[in-house]
Amino acid sequence: MDILIQTSNYIYIMELKKNQSAAIALQQIENKGYAAPFASDKRRIFKIGLNFNTKSRKIDDWAIR
Repeated sequence: MDILIQTSNYIYIMELKKNQSAAIALQQIENKGYAAPFASDKRRIFKIGLNFNTKSRKIDDWAIR
């Protein structure tokens, strides 16, 4: 995973892609089992995929599970 943020109530698992898609980023989170270490954790887990477009130099696609 590229970014992991843990608060007292939430866990945010983020995967960043460049010129791809948020769906591909989310699929990587699932395929590599990034959330598995937190399976028994009581906090709510957010899986976030972000894509950066190098042409526009902005985030052009994002998704949350």
